[in-house]
Amino acid sequence: MLAFGTVVYEKADAVAWVTLSRPEVLNAYNLRMRDELYEVLAAVRDDTDVRALVLRGAGRAFCAGADLTEFGTAPSPTIGRRVRFARDVWALLAALPVPSVAALHGFAIGSGLEMALFCDLRLAAADTQFAMPEVRLGMIPAAGGTQTLPRVGGLGAALDVLLTGRRFDAAEALRLGLVTRVVPSERLAAETAALARELAALDPRAVRAVRQAVREGADLPVEAGLRLEARLAAGLRPQETALENEA
Repeated sequence: MLAFGTVVYEKADAVAWVTLSRPEVLNAYNLRMRDELYEVLAAVRDDTDVRALVLRGAGRAFCAGADLTEFGTAPSPTIGRRVRFARDVWALLAALPVPSVAALHGFAIGSGLEMALFCDLRLAAADTQFAMPEVRLGMIPAAGGTQTLPRVGGLGAALDVLLTGRRFDAAEALRLGLVTRVVPSERLAAETAALARELAALDPRAVRAVRQAVREGADLPVEAGLRLEARLAAGLRPQETALENEA
């Protein structure tokens, strides 16, 4: 286990466990957390033994959003955004070569929800509260929310969540397509661990191909997406043929 000031990193059974650890402020995202997350996620990216990632929060919340005592005091929203992207944690998380799972509980607000949306799968405890309140503060999301929300939940859900800034519960998050599964709060840890181990046991070549096909294909015309899928599928065949010959 590696404990930083705001993040804890553990690895077990080929699963990287990354825990946001500022429980006294509901894991509000600040500059130190940005720097430490960047360092930890880079280590995950470079560790060939890791087959899956879990992102979770310590204490009573996953992440209640950006720490406005830091980001909210910048001279302008533009400068605040530039500060947050000096180390692009979000791009690094999205580009990881292994599948990622966000385990959500308590609050997934603002940057917390945005962070979760960069993961492949999202498990939410039934009592989790969600919101993207930036518009009510005269701002817009600064960590990809305007782009990830419509890609994950669709245009209508994204505009609803972003324009109203309202809070909603896990059941509605599931209906909007923003979470993969809702589980009883007391089952979140066990369900997350089981899913992570299941992902880690899969053929990493097939997992990478599926993730690439889905992520890249989402921004392509259907014809181009089908060509991408065919190319990726063909790239897996040599190994399949060799295994058949050995049998």
